[in-house]
Amino acid sequence: MNVSDQNGTVPEMPDVDLSKLEKESNTRSYSGFTKHFVTLYLLCFTLFQLYTSIVGTVPPQIVRMVHLGFAIPLSYLLYPATSKGSMDRLHPLDLLVAGYYLYNYDALIERIGFYTTLDIFVGAVGMLLVMEACRRVVGWPIVIIAAVFILYASWGKYMPGFLNHRGYSIKRIVSQLFFSTEGIIGSPLGVCASFVFLFILFGAFLEKTGIGQFFTDIANALAGSVPGGLAKVAVITSALQGTVSGSSVSNTVSTGSFTIPLMKSLGYRPEFAAAVEAAASTGGQIMPPIMGAAAFLISEIVGVSYIEVVKAAAIPAVLYFSGIWIMVHLEAKKLGLRGLPKDQVPHAGELLRKEGHLILPLIAIMVFLIMGFTTTRAALWGILTAIIVPYLRKSTRIQVADIASALTAGARNILGVSCACSTAGVIVGVVTMTGIGLKLGEGLTTLTSGMLIPTLFFTMITSLVLGMGVPTTANYLITATIAAPIVVRLGIPVLAAHLFSFYFGILSDVTPPVALAAYAGSAIAKSNPFKTGVIATKLAVAAFLVPYMFALNPSLILIDTTLPEVAVIAVTSVTGMIGIGAALTGYFVSDTLWYEQILLALGGVMLVYPGYVTDAIGVGLVAGIYLLQKLRVKASIAAVRNE
Repeated sequence: MNVSDQNGTVPEMPDVDLSKLEKESNTRSYSGFTKHFVTLYLLCFTLFQLYTSIVGTVPPQIVRMVHLGFAIPLSYLLYPATSKGSMDRLHPLDLLVAGYYLYNYDALIERIGFYTTLDIFVGAVGMLLVMEACRRVVGWPIVIIAAVFILYASWGKYMPGFLNHRGYSIKRIVSQLFFSTEGIIGSPLGVCASFVFLFILFGAFLEKTGIGQFFTDIANALAGSVPGGLAKVAVITSALQGTVSGSSVSNTVSTGSFTIPLMKSLGYRPEFAAAVEAAASTGGQIMPPIMGAAAFLISEIVGVSYIEVVKAAAIPAVLYFSGIWIMVHLEAKKLGLRGLPKDQVPHAGELLRKEGHLILPLIAIMVFLIMGFTTTRAALWGILTAIIVPYLRKSTRIQVADIASALTAGARNILGVSCACSTAGVIVGVVTMTGIGLKLGEGLTTLTSGMLIPTLFFTMITSLVLGMGVPTTANYLITATIAAPIVVRLGIPVLAAHLFSFYFGILSDVTPPVALAAYAGSAIAKSNPFKTGVIATKLAVAAFLVPYMFALNPSLILIDTTLPEVAVIAVTSVTGMIGIGAALTGYFVSDTLWYEQILLALGGVMLVYPGYVTDAIGVGLVAGIYLLQKLRVKASIAAVRNE
């Protein structure tokens, strides 16, 4: 789609190096024999996963170990040891490491249960290889946390206070973390090998169909011409893209390359344009059905069905994007920002007629789940649908080469998740051995005297810190292991507790100082990164409120509730976000006075906190300020006319 600014010129789309912003994008690009070898290896990885999913008779432990046997060598083959490493040829040491892992693969499996000195040595080397692969693909944060947990398991007797435990030998630690299903090949890797791979492959096929451009065009058709239109296009596009990509950084770059230059050309400040895209793209990770593949991990760890997780996350996701939409709308009205001319906005009906069939795979996969298909079967049918649907129209047909490319892309895209899940297994294993999760919960509860709001606040800070610079799946695995148990101790339902910690872990992508999505947006907008992060945090204020809403009132995530109750909660929540948004932007019907901002913020907070009395006070304050400003505007217009 060709869209120009008010002067009739087409803004230049910036070329952003994603590898500098997102660790998983920093891959080698081979040629010749090495390229063909790696491509064949990736293809075999995908075919193995499809085979085990279709047949369904391979023991889970074997699936996990073979999955790791593919993922770890590929990580060394595709990712250099440092950012300055060669990007077009293989380092001999990496080939040696990959070969070592493959050569000893059978032996690693056969040694399970026979813990001699050699076994422990091999297991320790295996752990180091897994963590080094994770460092290359995902980055330092999760590796450092895992290393700290290993040291804690070993040196527990030297720890102070409630952190003290008897400590474990190296033999015990290695046997637990490498050879048992309570460590590296534990449930996180199991979910990755069983479910996550298939949905990432599903996303790879969707990308080949051009659904991303369709999302952008349909969002532009729906909101491009309204006040603040381009910013609202970014919100809609990122919500739709996020359910496929699940990465805030890549989402920001892919949609932001279109929306940010256009927002700037229409008068938006660079920091604001970048912040809108970053905040919206971050929300894509909490957007069902895929949620950056975290939905499957939540399902496995919490012990509920995948469709229950999707249903629980639906209303909070809508509230999140509603909150950003409100902030964008009020900011646009305050600054007088307009949308695109009508003649430059595509027609929604025409788009749906030509390319609407591209969304059928997403609809199909939800239908399969609702019909009671297992997650694996639903994913397989979704992949098949994604292959068939493009052939319904000549303009969207994909080539055989595109299918092959999607198969290898699925294997390539899973490496970050595989490495993160296997390394997170180290953290989970240490928590199981030492009981540190329970001890941290007891310590924090003692610190806050068991008070609900302060404990939730400290858990929020913990999740924000733990989530800094960590991809979605690793983010959830860390916060689920360390932060979620703290919230459960407060009597909050387990699913609500896990979603609470997960949401705040995700928000670290827009929260300074490590706001990766904001930095990605600022690179496109050429804006100040820190200011962009601050504005993105302000725009994402809804995301900071929504977890408190469903933690205090689990009805919001459809726990023990009825449809009328949910409707009332949704209305009061949106009204509360309008009040807080108006207070933060300084605009409602017109510019707000200082005391009006205070009253609007107070009303918004009252509506966030559940209860009929607080809801009544909140509605009264927000509605009262609205009516007061309407009267003031009418009086001002009348005065001008009388002059």
